Amino acid sequence: MTPEQIDLVQRTWRAVLPVGDTAAELFYGKLFSLDPEVRRLFKNDMVDQGRNLTAMISVAVGALAKPERIRLAVRQLGERHAAYGVERRHFELVGVALIWTLEKCLGEAFTPDVKDAWRATYVFLTEAMLIGA
Repeated sequence: MTPEQIDLVQRTWRAVLPVGDTAAELFYGKLFSLDPEVRRLFKNDMVDQGRNLTAMISVAVGALAKPERIRLAVRQLGERHAAYGVERRHFELVGVALIWTLEKCLGEAFTPDVKDAWRATYVFLTEAMLIGA
């Protein structure tokens, strides 16, 4: 990722945070519409799950400039997700749902450059998670 992409991701995430609960609701709604079977992987309250998601993304986005700070934590997250029953194919669905959610939340601010930056971020995080899984 370039420094410009990192800046775009961090700035746009700060714009999403004020509507974090809504963003999480949109995200999970999209994810479950893509594959209704994925819903069975979530045993907890979805509001809490959504807040965990936003917190996790916040930590990851905040550390993008120094990825070594989060690489181990992201790998461990991958281990936990594998234990929950998450499969490789689910990562693609999550990526689609994430990009769709960001587009809905950011509107016109979701430019092609922002989209590319978020895709690069997701690839970085996914690769680290899959190593752990």
